[in-house]
Amino acid sequence: MARAGLTPQAVVDLAVGIVDDEGPDALTLAKVAQRAGVATPSLYKHVDGLPALRRAVETRATEDLARVLNAAALGVSGDAAVRSLLTAYRDHVRTHPHRAAMLAGAPAPDDPAAQAAAASSVASLDAVVREYGASAADRIHLIRTLRAAVHGFAVLEAQGGFGLPQDIDTSFATLLDVLVAGLAPHRRTA
Repeated sequence: MARAGLTPQAVVDLAVGIVDDEGPDALTLAKVAQRAGVATPSLYKHVDGLPALRRAVETRATEDLARVLNAAALGVSGDAAVRSLLTAYRDHVRTHPHRAAMLAGAPAPDDPAAQAAAASSVASLDAVVREYGASAADRIHLIRTLRAAVHGFAVLEAQGGFGLPQDIDTSFATLLDVLVAGLAPHRRTA
C-alpha cells in the first residue's frame, strides 16, 4: 500500500536525505522505500528506477548549490564577489559533504532540468568573470578554473585531505588570493 502524500518530489527528498546521511553510494530504491514506508515496487509510480532517481538527486544538489551561489553574489562585485561566491561554495560543501560527488558530472544533454540547474549553478560565476571583461571564450576557461579550484579544495577538506597542522582557513584565503590575482589580467582597464 502506497503511503498517502508520496510524490516524485517526496521521493527525491528522501533520496537526498540518504545521500546526506550516508553518501551517494548508499542510495538504493530499497532504502528510499524503507524511509517512505512503502514497498520498493511502489516507488516506480514516482520515479523511473535508480538511475533516474540518482539524476534527480544530482539535479537537486546542483539547484541547491545554484541558490547558494546566487545568494552569495547579491550586492557584491569584482574581487569581493569572487571571494563571496567561492566561500559560499566551500561552506555549502562543508554543510553537505556527500553531495559534492553529485556536483562533479556534466548534465545529460537530454535532461532539460539538469541542464537548467547546471546553467544556473554557473550563472553567478559567469556574471562575475564577465564583469572583469573576459571574452566569452576566456570566461569558460576561467569559470572552469574557479570551479575546479574551489570544488577540489572543498572536497579535500571534507574528506580530511589536509592533515598538516597549518590552519585550513589560511590555506583557503591563499587560494582565494591566487584566484583573484589570476583574474586581474582580464580586468577591464577602461
